[in-house]
Amino acid sequence: MKRALVVRHVPHEGVAGFVRPIEAAGYVIERVGAADAGFGAVDFLAPDLLVLMGGPMAVYERARYPWIDRELVRLAERLAAGLPTLGVCLGAQMIAAALGAQVRPGPTREVGFAPITLTEAGRGLPLSALDGIPVLHWHGDMFDLPNGATLLARTAAAPQAFALGNILALQCHPEMGDPGDHLDRWCEGADDYAAGAGTTIAAIRADHARLGPAAVAAGRQMLTDWLATLPAMV
Repeated sequence: MKRALVVRHVPHEGVAGFVRPIEAAGYVIERVGAADAGFGAVDFLAPDLLVLMGGPMAVYERARYPWIDRELVRLAERLAAGLPTLGVCLGAQMIAAALGAQVRPGPTREVGFAPITLTEAGRGLPLSALDGIPVLHWHGDMFDLPNGATLLARTAAAPQAFALGNILALQCHPEMGDPGDHLDRWCEGADDYAAGAGTTIAAIRADHARLGPAAVAAGRQMLTDWLATLPAMV
């Protein structure tokens, strides 16, 4: 049985709607938190699939979060080996940083449901399912495109997705949209954060109810399509 290791940088940002396609592709999901006592000893080369989820911290806040440097070292080893790796939001920024690209504050904060613009390369699989679908955004930082990577999607403000071999990085959150995805935890105390992006928590909650089902359905199809491209044996 194949193993998928999900790294949660905060407890409430898990794999959410991606559970179904990962399990359907034959993976047993294991989870580890960045705050767990044994996190620094986790072997990033061992799992068949590594999934790095989001979090409110920034890649460049390394003095405040010492585990970031240790995670980047192990992540760089995995990426150099070409092993299947998926990053979402902070996870995508970690991948970019581990590949030598810069991560920095973006020109504007992007929060709420909005579509992404697919590039010519992104219009094919695996991102085609997201074409025209509003998905959740919740970030203020952005990544530069790593050397050799293919840009798959962007918004007016920032790149949103890139691929490099068996690596897929997503700035947005197509795993979100189900009622049980813990969006309420994201929204706790986030009124000022949302206001800084020109929206409100009330609007985000309303859009989650209205747009979430289509967003997570598209996200699941996107992930199903991507997983189907991975090597049968790692």
